[in-house]
Amino acid sequence: MTRLQDVLLVVGQLNYTWTNTESLLIYLIAGLAKVDKETAIIIFLTLNTTRARIELVERLAKMKKTPADCRKAVLAVTEQLNKQAKLRNKYSHCIYSFDETGTEATTQLMRIADGKDAVRYGKIEKLDDAEIKRIRASIDAITKINTGVWAIVDDYGFPK
Repeated sequence: MTRLQDVLLVVGQLNYTWTNTESLLIYLIAGLAKVDKETAIIIFLTLNTTRARIELVERLAKMKKTPADCRKAVLAVTEQLNKQAKLRNKYSHCIYSFDETGTEATTQLMRIADGKDAVRYGKIEKLDDAEIKRIRASIDAITKINTGVWAIVDDYGFPK
């Protein structure tokens, strides 16, 4: 398998796993806001960024009416989501380059970094075996977050 095939497979898995897990925020919104699933879906879809969705869930969890143990569980899950979001965002919003044989790969970040007296952009990094391993570890972590969200939904009787 070429590096191109490895990258396409692992980044596809990362995005699939992330999207599947992010959509579970719907159930946390429903439970914490005490609304039905359809209302939670509309709220989720109205917020057009992952950051906004996670912040909403965190703010709902921090409300006084949320039991302390539920708050703790939800905030632990959102903390883990935020950690994994960084890597997911990197690979969802970068440009990929491969050599003519498909064996060497690099990414170019599409982000501006403002320095004291200069602007930098387009940081280029190798996508080597170590980085592929890091992506796979992120997929495993996101899968565990998924399981954690379902446990919260079940433990607190949130709408399904």
